[in-house]
Amino acid sequence: MVLERVSLAVEELESVRLKDLEGLDQEEAAATMNVSQPTFHRILESAHKKIADALVRGKAIKIEGGEYVIKRRARQGRRRA
Repeated sequence: MVLERVSLAVEELESVRLKDLEGLDQEEAAATMNVSQPTFHRILESAHKKIADALVRGKAIKIEGGEYVIKRRARQGRRRA
């Protein structure tokens, strides 16, 4: 048996992380993703529908594609002399 799957774009995953996991409000999350608040809302709503479909119907979630830029984080830790 092949498990059906739902494709979740990277920006959809990021919207869920910022809003639901990090607890940002939509304006803060939209600014973090460099999109407007209405665009953020549409991305989040799409992600929620896909995740609900996967959970309720027992589908796999595949994270792929989308439009995104990965920002480099500052290195942490001590510097060697």
